[in-house]
Amino acid sequence: MAAVELLSIVLDDNEPLEIGLQNSSNFDDLADSDRAFAHLLVKSCLRHLGEIDTAIEQFLNKPIPEKANRVRHILRIGATQLIVLKTAPHAAVDTSVRLAKGTRLAGFSGLINAVLRRISELETLEAEDAARRSTPDWLFESWAKEYGAETAADIAIAHLSEPCLDLTVRRSPSEFAEKVGGRLLPTGSIRLESASNVTAIDGFQEGEWWVQDAAAALPAQLVREPSGKVVYDLCAAPGGKAAQLFSAGAQVTAVDRSEKRLEIMRRNLERLGMSIELHCADVISWRPEKLADAVLLDAPCSATGTIRRHPDITLLKSLADVRRLAKLQLELIHAAAKLVRPGGHLVYAVCSLQPDESQRVVNKFLLNNDQFKRDPVTAVEVENISEFITPAGDIRTLPSHWKEWGGLDGFFAARLKRSTRS
Repeated sequence: MAAVELLSIVLDDNEPLEIGLQNSSNFDDLADSDRAFAHLLVKSCLRHLGEIDTAIEQFLNKPIPEKANRVRHILRIGATQLIVLKTAPHAAVDTSVRLAKGTRLAGFSGLINAVLRRISELETLEAEDAARRSTPDWLFESWAKEYGAETAADIAIAHLSEPCLDLTVRRSPSEFAEKVGGRLLPTGSIRLESASNVTAIDGFQEGEWWVQDAAAALPAQLVREPSGKVVYDLCAAPGGKAAQLFSAGAQVTAVDRSEKRLEIMRRNLERLGMSIELHCADVISWRPEKLADAVLLDAPCSATGTIRRHPDITLLKSLADVRRLAKLQLELIHAAAKLVRPGGHLVYAVCSLQPDESQRVVNKFLLNNDQFKRDPVTAVEVENISEFITPAGDIRTLPSHWKEWGGLDGFFAARLKRSTRS
């Protein structure tokens, strides 16, 4: 019931799954293990939604009435158990039928039973076909145009998998990896296959680490020799990059326009024992007393690089959102540039796979600001992982990278240097 309710919040109310997790009473009432399973059910359904809906439609003689849309969600959750989680057919079918019985939807029990039994007999789709059916055309076509059709298919396939959990540690990564049974990634992050309770991981209370995808940890590493430098972290919450810079010895000031997100950041920093100056302000109008040695702008974006973690993005975002955000990002990068001292650096980053939000924003900015030029990133700076470096010298990670390690989020980062003349 909790999974059906969460699915309805995303698909009927067009709300992010995270909002649903906060507002669902059925979900809140579950025990921890059941809560984890309900969450997995919904994320798996959203990842494979195109494949699942195609399977359901094959066995419907007529459309389900809109007023009975809950029946479709019951079918989706049942089909997810059969197609994705490989639940025993009798268990998945029986559970789904019981969700309808005793409610105003009881008359659909026979339909639910018949459709799911037919689905249980279907052959499993090849990964590429399953991924393509669950990726909106506008997204897939944009990736194919930018990265090539083969890479676009690999990205879509990567989005079908549950991501691992990555941690950034304050010190001795190799020792910490051994202590928690994780893998030390080439870029210094620690990877755990999974963790049902993050707070139970060794070192949580002591503030030894924070959750941060390996790709999200790269932009802060582009600030050259941060120790002792004044660094402004813009759009900073929930604070992973600020924590990296602080740990490296920088004098960090963090800015975010959301007081709610800043409160989360405050709690995170308190656990880590870090004292960072926080400002709730709009980056476009924020004016500090002095210019910074380096500014890191992690701009708001469509977040299509994080679809593995947030599969609802494919359903909630559109091409119009990308274009709207690209305009905002251009405003933000121009505002951020005004905060950089002569000879200082500006790092622009987004967790988006869309070129309109990444290199095109940087290129447009450089066309209209002759005080800045690219300071290209070299492979040496990212442990000689040349596939992360674009021909222009920017960082571009894709979910299809690092297959042997289990993939990573899609991220873009460009490092720009201001000329020494004022």
